[in-house]
Amino acid sequence: MRRATERTAELVREVRPEQLGLPTPCEKFDVSELLSHLEWVAEMFESLADGGPMTEQGSYAGDFPERAERTLAAWSRPEAWEGASPAMGLPMGVLAHMYLVDMVVHGWDLARAVGQEYEPDPEAVSRALSFTDQMAETGRQRGAFGPPVAVPDDAPPFDRLLGVIGRDPAWTP
Repeated sequence: MRRATERTAELVREVRPEQLGLPTPCEKFDVSELLSHLEWVAEMFESLADGGPMTEQGSYAGDFPERAERTLAAWSRPEAWEGASPAMGLPMGVLAHMYLVDMVVHGWDLARAVGQEYEPDPEAVSRALSFTDQMAETGRQRGAFGPPVAVPDDAPPFDRLLGVIGRDPAWTP
């Protein structure tokens, strides 16, 4: 979680105001909307780690790195990983993997949109791919993942992860 979050926070810090309206590989979001989503994800998963409620998504505030640090602090407590979330009814380990997938994939979305290099942590990719392979259909039913994009079986793990959740690894603006 830490490496994926820190990498995404680095990318967020580099976004320039003139890039906020650019499209992203995540069809739902332009760059500004993606940043708002990331802020919400950080806030929500901090709350969930503390046993709190799901939070409502607000508008872009420009404070993702700070929110992400609070999220990481909340998940650094061993008790954050115990039991199930009262708000979502899912095991805390599942929630942690959901957060990880968001950080890894939305980091790539942002990097592609604004023309930055992106090299995700191999361990984070491996964990995210294993999780999404198991949860893809549920993710699609809940609107979190799009229809799968075909990628070769021998494609790199990150390309396979992108394909499983509905992203085209070859996407360009």
